[in-house]
Amino acid sequence: MSQIVLLSDDRVTSVPVIDCQEILCDLRDVDAVRMDERLADAYGAYAHIRAGIADRLVAAQTLLPRGLRLLVVEGYRPIALQRRYFNDFCARVRDDHPEWTAEHVHEYASGHIAPPDYAPHVAGAAVDLTVCEEDGVELPMGTPVNASPDESGSARYTASTAISPEARANRNILSGVLTAVGLVNYPTEWWHWSYGDRYWAFVNGRPAARYGPATLPGHPPSPR
Repeated sequence: MSQIVLLSDDRVTSVPVIDCQEILCDLRDVDAVRMDERLADAYGAYAHIRAGIADRLVAAQTLLPRGLRLLVVEGYRPIALQRRYFNDFCARVRDDHPEWTAEHVHEYASGHIAPPDYAPHVAGAAVDLTVCEEDGVELPMGTPVNASPDESGSARYTASTAISPEARANRNILSGVLTAVGLVNYPTEWWHWSYGDRYWAFVNGRPAARYGPATLPGHPPSPR
């Protein structure tokens, strides 16, 4: 696709969901995948992902060059947390651009964080990750994981040309192994990959998404 399609685009949000009821599994129990704790929460939600995606991450790990590891920063995100992230970002945008309409603010925000009702993380269908060496040192990727637009400008876009050749090569390594196992990237965020969600279904021309909003057993229900 030559033009970036946002998660809030009607073509994405209109994709139906036929949830396969696959469980959320804990990546901390998967030896092949390395978990980062920078976004750890009391319930361990950040470390969970749909079981089928966990299997795909294990397969992707086997495709990496020797000495490199996938480093997962965040998987499942409760809807209340996604809603807070999105609303907080919209508030900052409104403060910076008081002349913008509510629709413009929503569209701009959707390019950087998914609206809660359609967010792949809420379905346990998305993972934010990078690549590190065996000692945990992250490879240069041009920006940190979850870099804000203010911090990174266009460099956070997967196909950005505003990064070094080394960072481009490292992004290509990550993209190569994840694409090979069926994940798709959200092109405004080099670190965000998903499978089975509405965006995945749209990109691949599938009639329905496999995963809808999920609930982590033992996690308190998210208030509306």
